[in-house]
Amino acid sequence: MIDIKVPTVGESITEVTLVKWLKPNGSYVQRDEVIAELESEKATFELNAERAGTLVTKAEEGDTLKIGDLVASIDESTAAPAGSTEPAKAEAAEPASIQKDETAEKVRAKNDGEQAKAAGKGVIEMKVPTVGESITEVTLVKWLKKEGDLVQRDEILCELESEKATFELNAEEAGQLSPVAKEGDTLKIGDVVATINSDVAVPSAASAATAPASKSAEPGTKPSAANAPVTSIPNDIKASPVAAAIIADKKVDPKSVSASGSGGKIMKQDVMEALNNPGRKPGAEMFTRNEKREKMSNLRKTVSRRLVEAKNTTAMLTTFNEVDMGPVMAIRSKYKDKFKEAHGVNLGFMSFFTKAVCYALQEWPAVNAYIDGDSIIYHDYCDISIAVSAPKGLVVPVIRNAESLSMAGIEKKVVELATKARDNKLTMEEMTGGTFTITNGGVFGSLMSTPIINIPQSAILGMHKIQERPMAINGQVVVKQMMYLALSYDHRIIDGRESVGFLVRVKELLETPELLLFGKDPVKTLLEV
Repeated sequence: MIDIKVPTVGESITEVTLVKWLKPNGSYVQRDEVIAELESEKATFELNAERAGTLVTKAEEGDTLKIGDLVASIDESTAAPAGSTEPAKAEAAEPASIQKDETAEKVRAKNDGEQAKAAGKGVIEMKVPTVGESITEVTLVKWLKKEGDLVQRDEILCELESEKATFELNAEEAGQLSPVAKEGDTLKIGDVVATINSDVAVPSAASAATAPASKSAEPGTKPSAANAPVTSIPNDIKASPVAAAIIADKKVDPKSVSASGSGGKIMKQDVMEALNNPGRKPGAEMFTRNEKREKMSNLRKTVSRRLVEAKNTTAMLTTFNEVDMGPVMAIRSKYKDKFKEAHGVNLGFMSFFTKAVCYALQEWPAVNAYIDGDSIIYHDYCDISIAVSAPKGLVVPVIRNAESLSMAGIEKKVVELATKARDNKLTMEEMTGGTFTITNGGVFGSLMSTPIINIPQSAILGMHKIQERPMAINGQVVVKQMMYLALSYDHRIIDGRESVGFLVRVKELLETPELLLFGKDPVKTLLEV
């Protein structure tokens, strides 16, 4: 019996919610099959079966689970039901060459009579599309199709990257592909990326989907790793489905890959690290003097330029305070189940901070303003930018009119934007126009930092790690759950009184969180006390 437990999903994440079972209790599951969806306060993720066998669920939908809690068990001793697919056993039953011959025969039989079709529109140029008013060039990151491939209409050809985001280029017609640009090339808007000869007949999508990935191996040759099934990974090594597919495709020795996933599971980033550093074994490369040069992405170059510009063009100063997070943690623990039941999202820390910031910004409007030439632009609304570490680099999506949103509305927007950032699906509109930024270095373990202003804004609030510290309260030493807060601000527009007053108000609101949760006017209440 194999226990499936809640994996570690981030340093500051201590609990998750079981959103949905994708496989019912008692069902037979394959190794790496997705069995459930879990949701943390930051995002939703999937839970995979670590072995093939019969699933025994231990938790119910809606349950709140701690990291390491038991979610389910898998009984490996049970046999697969008749008619189920067990790739590993089927693979061993017959030689690969026999299987390939039979597969080819089935495909040929299925496709008999199906006619390949041609669009007949001649050679079509695929050009870099317009992706934003201020964007003039992009980088071709990766070709997903190669020279001579037959592609369907709307099929993804390559990935392009602007200074703001990554996006895909789709085929405008079916035909034969001829790439013009290379990976790493910098292209202007309107440049030709590739051509498609639409006069070349392309099989229908249905027949293409059933076609074998490659020709049958000649007698005496070994099947390529690209055709190797995922089940070729030894049973004593665990890997996510994506990682297993890359291992098979790129001929990576799974024993040379360092596993960072829970329970020693190999994840996608582990395989990519092994591919980027061939021949290296984690822990054994300490005395090497290897180097590698990588071209900076457009996104990384933009982040670098803006950070330097912020340091050089603002009179930046940072002020600090600390907040007792015990009341917020207590109120989350007390109301999280009712909140989840009522609104369908978890009650996380970000909604408390965003709500507190919005009230404080309306009391101290200079912190929500910015300089434009010789003028100061004030805002009667709060568009809160949330700094997110995405796979391609730092992005800052915006919650529009956050002051008008409920706690549940803020949480839903945070989950939506964080998920888009993780999947590189944020639009230009979603990443521009904020009036104030919140960044949370605490998720990475940061105890204190001085965040850099996100220009043209004038201030940014830095959250940090919650840590138990002895505090003197009324002459007694009491252990409290404390967090350092940092406010970096532009001293040209924000004076010391305003910056300190703003940060003190945020502290007071977070230490009286019931006012934020129940929708009273917390600033008015605090001023009346």
